Amino acid sequence: MKSNENFTLKYTYRSLLLVFLIFFIISFIVLMGFKIDSQSIQNTIGILNKEKIFVRFFGAENHYYFLKNEEPLLTVSKMSTIGFQLATAIKPTDARTFLGNELPGLRIYDTEIVVAGEGTNLATLPLESSPPLDVLLHERKVAEEKLNQNNTPQDNKPITNPAKKSVFIYQSHSYESFLPLLQDAKVPNDAISNDERVNVINVGQRLADDLMKKGIGVDHDKTNMTQELHKRGWQTPKAYTVSHQIVEAAAGNNNNLKYYIDIHRDDARANLTTKTINGEKYARLYFIVGKENKNYLENLALVKKLNSELETKYPGISRGIFLKTYSEGNGIYNQDISNKAMLMEVGGVDNNLDELYRTVDAFSEILANYYWSSNDAKEVNGNG
Repeated sequence: MKSNENFTLKYTYRSLLLVFLIFFIISFIVLMGFKIDSQSIQNTIGILNKEKIFVRFFGAENHYYFLKNEEPLLTVSKMSTIGFQLATAIKPTDARTFLGNELPGLRIYDTEIVVAGEGTNLATLPLESSPPLDVLLHERKVAEEKLNQNNTPQDNKPITNPAKKSVFIYQSHSYESFLPLLQDAKVPNDAISNDERVNVINVGQRLADDLMKKGIGVDHDKTNMTQELHKRGWQTPKAYTVSHQIVEAAAGNNNNLKYYIDIHRDDARANLTTKTINGEKYARLYFIVGKENKNYLENLALVKKLNSELETKYPGISRGIFLKTYSEGNGIYNQDISNKAMLMEVGGVDNNLDELYRTVDAFSEILANYYWSSNDAKEVNGNG
């Protein structure tokens, strides 16, 4: 009986000490006038085991949850680390935090790498940069001879789009194009065009055709984002506002839509965006998940599954999966519309149609397999 009382007193004292310590830290931060943003707090508490914290809450009511010889949740080392990171916004194991508050623009490197593909590190993070609208309105000529040199085999059978549309494909930055398909285009900033034969709308159409051939209904939006922005008097940062309206309208008109795929291309050069697999060149792809969407973990789970299957069959085709907040981009990317929404960057400015098409064909194969296996499971469980 006495041992139980000692046990209770022991954890009561610890709980009280922890409460006093928390109040002390809060009071200290307030009095010293420290400014702590949510990102700093999130990075700091990452050193704690969240599952153990959850169990501790239960343990406060039921001592069964306190395991013998369990490592303390809050050690002196952990508390000092937390205090240091909260006070300075510096994480000793992350060099970015030393300069992030001092150098303008360095915050774009806060992008979180969830799955790192081949060659992916802090030096090769994807960056968002949209040219001014007046640049987009200056149309470049298409390299017609290059456009007609596509050698990727394609089934020329008539394509029938199933009546039930489950996939919505769109392009928030429809003007993103590819240097090999444009005349006299040499640098990444030249890779823009409103001709849907040579920009990401073409990539989206290839994906739509592939999925329809596999029996999956597709609604492909081909809005010319440059014209739409110009009509509204908006600049390119408002492109996601336009595309969100497009996605919302599509969702409202069709309850069967489940998969929403926003197609982009990266600004990186060929050394990062091209991979030779079984003797064929592929444009590498990657996924962006918006962390500001409260249900982002569901979207993340989907792309992790697809990415894993892609890498298993086509090693090196993916550059990885990245999480982005408001400080690094849009933050949501229209992914609040569905738990099966994704943003996929296909290739870079140097990739040609053959490389792009091979990658899209590979992805459509993986997505179709996931789609049909998921639908079969629902039908078996009576939830279809």
